[in-house]
Amino acid sequence: MIGSIAALGAGLAVIGAGIGIGQVGGKAMEGIARQPDAASKIQTAMIIAAALIEGAALFGVVVSFLGLR
Repeated sequence: MIGSIAALGAGLAVIGAGIGIGQVGGKAMEGIARQPDAASKIQTAMIIAAALIEGAALFGVVVSFLGLR
């Protein structure tokens, strides 16, 4: 039972990260389409934001699996 709760927590963390990265990518594409000259700055900020989102998701997965102990 506890294993399934941990898997649910890990799944929610990953789904949240997917939604967050999708939002960041979509908004970055909109920004690049509106202002192509700023593409490199937008891309750099997008990659940093995606890395932070992935880090938070990984932290959520680890915390949910630590609940197994």
